[in-house]
Amino acid sequence: MTHNSLEWDLQTEIEMLGNKTNVNDFILMGLTNIPELQTFLFFLFLLLYFASLLGNTTILLIALGEPRLHTPMYFFLVNLSCLDICYSTVTVPKMLAGFLVGHWRISFIGCLTQLHFFHFLGSSEALLLGVMAYDRYVAICNPLRYITIMNKKACIKGAIITWTTGFLHALMHTIMTSQVIFCGPNKVQHFFCDIKPLLKLACCSTTLNLSLLNIITGLIVLLPFILTFLSYIYIISFLFLKVKTKESRTKAFSTCASHLTVVTLFYAGAILTYVPPSSGESLQQEMMVTLMYTIVTPVMNPLIYTLRNQEVRAVIKKSISNIQILHMN
Repeated sequence: MTHNSLEWDLQTEIEMLGNKTNVNDFILMGLTNIPELQTFLFFLFLLLYFASLLGNTTILLIALGEPRLHTPMYFFLVNLSCLDICYSTVTVPKMLAGFLVGHWRISFIGCLTQLHFFHFLGSSEALLLGVMAYDRYVAICNPLRYITIMNKKACIKGAIITWTTGFLHALMHTIMTSQVIFCGPNKVQHFFCDIKPLLKLACCSTTLNLSLLNIITGLIVLLPFILTFLSYIYIISFLFLKVKTKESRTKAFSTCASHLTVVTLFYAGAILTYVPPSSGESLQQEMMVTLMYTIVTPVMNPLIYTLRNQEVRAVIKKSISNIQILHMN
């Protein structure tokens, strides 16, 4: 390599590093630039967001306030509701603001912060659903040892590991993304700061970032999914081979149906978004899938657990009756 070539490469690198400071913010392009559609989507997602807050807060209050729901299953459900409230809050308010003003800006630090909390809460939820599947396995397949295995200490440890792993996973991506050189354009083709759309704007190699995204994030999603799959294989085998009465099988299946529905909604979207390698050709599809598990799923979770769970329905009816009695008095 000649001296002139080395000098040119060095000069180019310096210019790229210098230009990095010019990207102080990003413009989130959102879902659409059609004003009428933006208005419709604003009210739709505002309604879904309030429904998510109301539903998950109700689950929190019921599970914490009713002594008979102080069990491992509802302990993890409280964690899931907390995650869902925070998860939708990371993206939806900013998106709603964008519908009102069109394309909207977010600072570089704000973008990294949103990216961090999105992956922190999302990966924590993926891991938590795996823990909840194990809880259902123990409850059905080892009922006599359930209280011993899923004791208070084990539940708290499971929750701490879930949240800590999610935080460290997100921190890795945040640090790696912060090292990427951005020198324009600064228009992010998404409704929030996610890793793939940001890396498309990079002026340097992003091979390591994409590898970590596909491998580490892929494992974060796939390992709990595999644990969940195996748990339900054991549960189904146990119910058909060991449980003789149809009534007992139906009761056991009903305790799993809510969790299995939530798992399907969440893992399907996460796997479609983060496990396949980034091709750059499926941006719209990825945005639609992301909408499902960041906005729709947090709304569906409390409905699923409420409508399919007799204990929760009974507590809600009792609470409504108590409120009516107090109002009459």
